[in-house]
Amino acid sequence: MNMKISRRNPRTASFLVMRMRMMIILWCGLLAEARVKIPGNKTVSAVIMFGDSIVDTGNNNNNILSLARSNFPPYGRDFRGGKPTGRYSNGKVPSDLLVEELGIKELLPPYADPNLTPKDLLTGVCFAVGGVGFDPLTSKLASVPLLDDQLEKFKEYIEKLKGIAGEEKTKFILANSVVFVVLSSNDIANTYFTAGIRRLEYDVSAYTDLMVGYATDFVKGLYGLGTRRIGVLGAPPIGCVPSQRTLGGGIERNCYDQENEAAIMFNSKISASLDSLTKNYVSPDTRLVYVDIYYPLLDIIQNPTSYGFTISKKGCCGTGLIEAALTCNKFDTTCVDETNYVFWDAYHPTEKAYKILVSGIVQKYINKFV
Repeated sequence: MNMKISRRNPRTASFLVMRMRMMIILWCGLLAEARVKIPGNKTVSAVIMFGDSIVDTGNNNNNILSLARSNFPPYGRDFRGGKPTGRYSNGKVPSDLLVEELGIKELLPPYADPNLTPKDLLTGVCFAVGGVGFDPLTSKLASVPLLDDQLEKFKEYIEKLKGIAGEEKTKFILANSVVFVVLSSNDIANTYFTAGIRRLEYDVSAYTDLMVGYATDFVKGLYGLGTRRIGVLGAPPIGCVPSQRTLGGGIERNCYDQENEAAIMFNSKISASLDSLTKNYVSPDTRLVYVDIYYPLLDIIQNPTSYGFTISKKGCCGTGLIEAALTCNKFDTTCVDETNYVFWDAYHPTEKAYKILVSGIVQKYINKFV
């Protein structure tokens, strides 16, 4: 059949051969780059990231209505050529460091990047948006799309994958990717405690139930679209980040204990929810992994010198007490050596701190995605 086509239309045959070669090269490149092996001789084919500013690699850059942006100096000071990219740090963020640790690629590009290549899509992208929360009200307060929008864009991404690799290979990529969901800080710190709107309706226990309900539905949505390795990061010790110390820690700027208690409560409930889904909802080949970030980050904050830091109660940008996103800008005085700081601004850690956290996550949890 191919010979007949070639004789009738050499250009068509040539195009088909070139397309097949391109597909093979792209697919082989994918398998070659997924170097990290996990038990059972399986590989991590891609990393797909959902969440908020902790893992946003630039999806919120063009949202001029939102205060949750960071595509300007001094953000990105230690990124490639000192270029701000929308990452909420001085350099790389966990999305990048994770794919780097897993040997997949150096950076995890934002899905909103108009210059994405087929190889970018095959090895994973980031859907996270700064300011978003599990609670829809959190996203509305920050003037950003709701979390469900990330799921809709993921559906669009899947169709693009099918166009590049075909139906079966797309299923393989989705099933062998590691998917991370990183949210909850904005819900607790901003919507519940700072804005206080939800406090009129819910006590902390009821509000964390609300958060867990939305989180569980989101995980179900990811599972329904074909993902089988899903990691959900718990809430960090949000009451100990610089801005929350300033807002709720009193004159001495101690940790805001009420926020930390809410974080611990949420973590316990989302961990139990994932266990329940594993037993009663998903297929046997599915791995739903609760990833604790609370205690690793708390240890760094409480014992900074053990990790090579000297300052953990304020950020590098400005006074370090309250500045984040638009209030951390080129008009602020920024610290000379950010490697001394756990936090870059008053809300987000430095690349150095992120590296320590991500390395620990990979070492502790990667074998659970089997």
